[in-house]
Amino acid sequence: MNAYKVERWTRQSVFFSAAVGALLLVLAVGPLVFPPGITDRLTTLFIYIILAAMWNALAGYGGLVSIGQQLFIGLGGYALIRISNAGVPMFPALILAIVIIALVALPIGELMLRLRGGEFAIGMWVLAELAHFSINLDPLIQGETGTSLLALNAFTPGARRADIYWMGLALMILLLGTLFVLLRGKIGASIQAIRDDEIAAASVGVKVQNGKRVMFVLAAGGCAAAGVLNLATTISYQPHAFFGIQWTAYMLFMALVGGLGTFEGPIIGAILFFSMETFFGATGVLYLIGLGVVALGFALFIPRGIWGEVEARFGVRLLPVGYFLKMVEGEKVK
Repeated sequence: MNAYKVERWTRQSVFFSAAVGALLLVLAVGPLVFPPGITDRLTTLFIYIILAAMWNALAGYGGLVSIGQQLFIGLGGYALIRISNAGVPMFPALILAIVIIALVALPIGELMLRLRGGEFAIGMWVLAELAHFSINLDPLIQGETGTSLLALNAFTPGARRADIYWMGLALMILLLGTLFVLLRGKIGASIQAIRDDEIAAASVGVKVQNGKRVMFVLAAGGCAAAGVLNLATTISYQPHAFFGIQWTAYMLFMALVGGLGTFEGPIIGAILFFSMETFFGATGVLYLIGLGVVALGFALFIPRGIWGEVEARFGVRLLPVGYFLKMVEGEKVK
């Protein structure tokens, strides 16, 4: 018999990781060399990558399909408005808002994780709508009219643009890095076992609720980060925009097209969605129809998504989160 060895890192993945590191170094000096329009668009891309990766963490790895993650996007923006209005400096307020919403997600998770399947998905949407209507009652928000993040007026447009860009880049790296580390550890193995068969996972000692809780809070914090970054970019906070179900539609599109349940897939899906928005977003209804057609086409003919198909056909693994068996040529099992 041929001998096999367990492998995690490959030459491909080492080379790709080095290339990603070099790309991040280039992106780190972006505001110093890129024109303002490119800087703003890249900040938007960071937001999309965060959203895609967080929804994939919840649904693709955790098996928790939610159509209510806009709950945390809206709450993130609302928390930033409230904290900033209380006099906290802008960028500490941004970080504090994310932390607060991640903490708020703990009791929400204790309640919602008791639900299963469609009940969980619909329950999250109902909760998002309740939060939306409740925030409309806050006099500071002025109903659907909304309000603005006035603290940003203290910054020049150039400084504001650069600082938000760097904050977006840092949060993207932090959140994706945290997800990568979690997936490569015991939590990653347990959460994927829960996704595949919750009862079987529990029968072999996997702590089901703990695994779900970790992914739920991480996804909530990530969506809150996207919410505060979006508010810092657009300045205006209107509840219907931040709590709109279109956010979940975008997340689902990016994860599905890129490759649900893969680490690289949602990033690819986010880049594809960003490109479609950049080139076709101005076409209005035709753009939305195009998104629907593309999503339907992938669901019917390429259900594993772009990266899922690449992995299945060519065995390429650029950012491995699991272990793989490799045959060692010339060696035999003794």
